[in-house]
Amino acid sequence: MTEPAATFQERSAHPRVEQVPLAHVSIELGHLYMEDYEGGIDQLRRHFSEIKPWVAAAEQRIADVVGPGKRPRISTCFLVDDYFTTFSTPAEVIAQLVEAAGDNGLTIDYVAREAACADAGDARPAELVLDRLVPDPSPGTDGVWPPPQESGWLTNGSRPPGTSPQPAMARDAGFQPPAENAKNRHSIFLAVEIFSEGPGGRLWSCPYLASVWQLLRLGMLRCEGRPVAPPQPAGDRLPATWAEMPPILRLNPAAQPFSAYRTLSMLARRFQNIEAAVGVVLSQVNVDEEVQRQLRRRAEGEGFGLPDDLVQRISYVFDGDTTKIL
Repeated sequence: MTEPAATFQERSAHPRVEQVPLAHVSIELGHLYMEDYEGGIDQLRRHFSEIKPWVAAAEQRIADVVGPGKRPRISTCFLVDDYFTTFSTPAEVIAQLVEAAGDNGLTIDYVAREAACADAGDARPAELVLDRLVPDPSPGTDGVWPPPQESGWLTNGSRPPGTSPQPAMARDAGFQPPAENAKNRHSIFLAVEIFSEGPGGRLWSCPYLASVWQLLRLGMLRCEGRPVAPPQPAGDRLPATWAEMPPILRLNPAAQPFSAYRTLSMLARRFQNIEAAVGVVLSQVNVDEEVQRQLRRRAEGEGFGLPDDLVQRISYVFDGDTTKIL
């Protein structure tokens, strides 16, 4: 009679999944690019003046959802593009943002760097999400289109025309329109480029980085069980360059948590196509199940509704591009 062989496993093989503090809602007060800052602080004041009524409405709505006698946890954030263009300094830009917001009665709790969605020091958020992409299979898929990790593309349906593997002289099968997988009578087909390859290496697309940004705000990302890019206090002095700035900077010491059960973004209408692409990406992300369980359990404990679908946890206000108004 032989005894069963003992098996040993490193504890690190199953790292503990740490939880993150959660607000009820994270409100993004803006996502601007270099050209949006060219008009100076007056241009920023117009931006915050435009979104101020929407912020007040959102605060009232979340208070109604949480219910009487309960204090809603609301945090605000702002995303600065330092990935596609590097400009000015954190000290100059953040000072103008804080002043312009304050002039309109708004407080920016957190400022984040868009480049941190690609590289956050100890973690590479964009790579983490790429590893968790599970493409939505189309009916009759033949496997010709490579996975997004190779192609750099995601779609919400069957591949677009022009990608048929048929030889050039093969019999013409006629026009084959693209089709949305979950269409409602008619298709709205979207194809999203998530990255491109160039001489300088891989360049992540704006919609893909925006998807990573949403996952960070929803508290869904972990690296070996640890939260990715936890906010750091601003301290007395801001860094001299964007590269030296932490991925997410907490400006308000009394702020509610950065991550939240739900997110709301106040954006100009020019971002509408980008955010539609964000929905395509997030619908195909296989989030860590333990993270999902933690959030569901905590939301249920608070009596706070939390849809299973990540896309349904995200809301937007799209308005005119007032930063361009003279």
